[in-house]
Amino acid sequence: MIQERLNQACEILGLIHMNAVYDHHAEEASKGSISYLEFLDKLLWAEIEAKRDRAAKANMKLAKLPYVKTLEQFDFDFQPSANARKINELKTLGFVARAENVVFLGPPGVGKTHLAVGLAVEAIKNGYTAYFLSAHELIAMIKENIISGRIHRKIKTLCKPGILIIDEVGYAGMDDETAHYFFQIISSRYEKGSIILTSNKSYGEWGDVFGDNIVATAILDRLLHHSTTINIKGDSYRVKEKKKAGFYDPSKLEFTPTD
Repeated sequence: MIQERLNQACEILGLIHMNAVYDHHAEEASKGSISYLEFLDKLLWAEIEAKRDRAAKANMKLAKLPYVKTLEQFDFDFQPSANARKINELKTLGFVARAENVVFLGPPGVGKTHLAVGLAVEAIKNGYTAYFLSAHELIAMIKENIISGRIHRKIKTLCKPGILIIDEVGYAGMDDETAHYFFQIISSRYEKGSIILTSNKSYGEWGDVFGDNIVATAILDRLLHHSTTINIKGDSYRVKEKKKAGFYDPSKLEFTPTD
């Protein structure tokens, strides 16, 4: 009778995990002769941890990460300019709590996206939300929502995640209207939510990316006011993997003029 009442109470209160582990903890309690308060503490924290785990899994799906890689999987020995000390400091997630930004600069293949994803994974594990999209996807999203008349609603949506990751800024240029709304996204999140951005362009080249030095300066002003920049200078991981596999032939990268 009491077991049925407990099951019913757990269902009414939405304590899904507690209902599943009650017997196990009750048996442990009887063997260990723990107090009623300790027994209740174990049950409640088992439920809390289970809820956190479910939320993290849901938020991981919503984040739309291109893959899941952790910061522990990053090879700092191969890429020492990535500055392991700074990354470990960012791993504490103080920048998210303070709504600060992180910018990874460097040539293709040096691990910028891996580090951005790794920080997002760490944040999601700790209860934050994140959303990932490439600059190419963001440009297409902006243009689509301008045409549909929902651009301002979309900007509000992009302000909701704790972290917005914009990957590969610089691979595609923007027209004036798109650059204007890109600025609106950066401006709307200013001091309200963190941005992690990766780019293969130095800050001095952003005028070319946005088609206007004034717009680029305005974007950088808000993006860099509270931010950490990590400039990665090194070889591509893809080249590293080809070398390990024995497929890399540097002579094939040389340009030979033809008649």
